[in-house]
Amino acid sequence: MTTRWLSPDEMRAWRAYVSALFLVEDALDRQLQQDAGMPHLYYSILANLSDAPEHRLRMTDLAESTKITRSRLTYAVTRLEKDGLVRREQCRWDKRGSIAALTDEGLAILERIAPGHVETVRSVLFDRLTPEQVGQLEEISRRITEGLEGQEVPWLRRSSGCESDT
Repeated sequence: MTTRWLSPDEMRAWRAYVSALFLVEDALDRQLQQDAGMPHLYYSILANLSDAPEHRLRMTDLAESTKITRSRLTYAVTRLEKDGLVRREQCRWDKRGSIAALTDEGLAILERIAPGHVETVRSVLFDRLTPEQVGQLEEISRRITEGLEGQEVPWLRRSSGCESDT
């Protein structure tokens, strides 16, 4: 197989994308650590649960919405559970599955830290773009996501051990 090396334009775009990705994630993590003592991933879990009906999601669905492996989600939910922000419930329709439920305390924390998180997202990303660029960012991101979703997906991967539904 012949390697299809990146062109100079593609290399510059790739490096710019990677730099932006890391810097944005770092800024979000720093803000959330400062305001709530939690990483961006934990905030994303709480936010996804807050958007779900009755603030509950099956663990597999939560892994899919956060785009992480089930074992990584299990670890994160266990930590959030210890902090009283999430609780696990048995799935009524599938005895092997489990549900992550946002607690009242989890919702209160989320409501407290969401304004700072949104302001950070706005300042590190959207304040730097024109309305046209925001549309382009959405289009590019959606195209990348759609192209990758059909491949092996992280929320179905098992990094170790044997899990049913987490």
